[in-house]
Amino acid sequence: MMSLNRSCFLGNPAIAGSSSPFSHSQKRRSASLKVVALVPKTRTGDRNGSVVMESTLQEVKDESSVVELKSTVHGGVQDVYGEDTATEDQFVTPWSVSVASGYTLIRDPHHNKGLAFTEKERDAHYLRGLLPPVVISQELQVKKMINCIRQYLVPLQKYIAMMDLQGRNEKLFYKLLINHVEELLPVVYTPTVGEACQKYGSIFTHPHGLFISLKDKGKILEVLRNWPEKNIQVIVVTDGERILGLGDLGCHGMGIPVGKLALYTALGGVRPSACLPVTIDVGTNNQKLLDDEFYIGLRQKRATGQEYAELLQEFMTAVKQNYGEKILVQFEDFANHNAFDLLAKYGTTHLVFNDDIQGTASVVLGGLVAALKLVGGSLADHRFLFLGAGEAGTGIAELIALEVSKQTNIPVEETRKNIWLVDSKGLIVSSRKESLQHFKKPWAHEHEPVKELVDAVNAIKPTVLIGTSGAGRTFTKEVVESMASLNERPIILALSNPTSQSECTAEEAYTWTQGRAIYCSGSPFPPVEYEGKVYTPGQANNAYIFPGFGLGLIMSGTIRVHDDMLLAASEALASQVSQEDYDKGLIYPPFTNIRKISAHIAAKVAAKSYELGLATRLPEPKDLEKYAESCMYSPSYRSFR
Repeated sequence: MMSLNRSCFLGNPAIAGSSSPFSHSQKRRSASLKVVALVPKTRTGDRNGSVVMESTLQEVKDESSVVELKSTVHGGVQDVYGEDTATEDQFVTPWSVSVASGYTLIRDPHHNKGLAFTEKERDAHYLRGLLPPVVISQELQVKKMINCIRQYLVPLQKYIAMMDLQGRNEKLFYKLLINHVEELLPVVYTPTVGEACQKYGSIFTHPHGLFISLKDKGKILEVLRNWPEKNIQVIVVTDGERILGLGDLGCHGMGIPVGKLALYTALGGVRPSACLPVTIDVGTNNQKLLDDEFYIGLRQKRATGQEYAELLQEFMTAVKQNYGEKILVQFEDFANHNAFDLLAKYGTTHLVFNDDIQGTASVVLGGLVAALKLVGGSLADHRFLFLGAGEAGTGIAELIALEVSKQTNIPVEETRKNIWLVDSKGLIVSSRKESLQHFKKPWAHEHEPVKELVDAVNAIKPTVLIGTSGAGRTFTKEVVESMASLNERPIILALSNPTSQSECTAEEAYTWTQGRAIYCSGSPFPPVEYEGKVYTPGQANNAYIFPGFGLGLIMSGTIRVHDDMLLAASEALASQVSQEDYDKGLIYPPFTNIRKISAHIAAKVAAKSYELGLATRLPEPKDLEKYAESCMYSPSYRSFR
């Protein structure tokens, strides 16, 4: 809502008695204030048909139009709008000052600089007395904040402190996150975000995103227009049904879009004002949440079928209508039965991306391509076994098959035969095909049924074991030792999040393979010492891919996602692993260089988009990597006039 301009109100000589809006004249301190009536006026131009309240200062005709208000009202001096004298059943207009000065400025997270406001800025923006007299740099603020964060012993407390900082001082939040990315990434995202989602109702103080529920059906376009930022470039949306490996958390899933978009800005350089976190609340089947007095969502069982589809259809239509063809919609943590359908349905009409299916696939493929330098051979020479055949498992498997097909010119139907999946009922084989969900059917190969994972390992003899099951400790000692007996350097990827759901720990993998495993997890594990040698486990974190991938789509004006872009992102990530990283047994680069990595990935994704004719920002920049870096948001403080 547009509101009264401070300079307009206090700068009118008929009101303030001075031509200077904030002069130090004694007139400003008069016991009474002469004001002109404020008339709310509706207009339709700014919001494409929606009603906006605008404050208009009526022209002063003569002294009789001026009302003198004495300081006799209940709430204090000069209650201009009559709010304090209104009774509870009377309506008042929530006027606010729109000029970012004084108290308003230091309460605005987009512009607040805390104690970094200079002396000149404090004078120009009426901050004298509102801040302690000291002026400190942003760098010193970062040092102070990281020391404060480190005082908390409980990860959730660190998460709450970081979210509080984001709501107070946006640039300091991102500066802190960028400067200490390896330390704070597990705080603002996995694994801590999982606990934050579980307890979201208890820790919720103010909204960081947009909540759209079944109550808003038929009004979603208006709900989108309620968001204060208008130039949105990327939306991360969840319905909360499958949050990490924690299951249905309903409306509490908002922690995921908020966390993902914080990484879009910190790691990929997408400006925060262009990011919109959304939760679609259709209820929850989690009875514990429905019985929780602090639950913030709809208290009903999940809507399904036509009711669900219609709500999502209205949302996707409204998104394109409000933000245009090039808005990126990233689906997060939808249940399998919806995730695949939504990606297939809207992939041909919208710019959509599912991080659980496509992002995970791309980051894992990048790690596997890098791992070839440690184990030798090509992807086609390796055999893959997955525990888990949901979004992540089948997404990774399909991208591996596509990459092998691209390298060998063998049809993808053939390259799939070197990739095997195990679900809750055992190895996926052709005799089970009739009872399988559609996304599992391409992986039903000829083989006798096998129930247990260890038996599948011994039968298939994989070189790579990948866990996407969401079930902790399922890579047992027997399973890992079997992998070690079959391979000199077994590749073991325990990818389920959060840490408690990891298929095995780093310590278990290194110990049970006598230090020979090439190990990665989804959530971070500390270094492991085994027989006098320190092993540093890698993390197959989607944050390597999606921020740079999204930046590449945005900066090229891409209108559709193509699988070749995912392959380009994987190859770009693998190319960033240095010899020093390989010497440590790592197959991913350190996060300390993540913004440069993201710029490199963005450039390769954009180049593929231009090659495929899907980019709309023309002409194509000559140096895409430099262009990507130039597009990235900087969280450094700006100087104010």
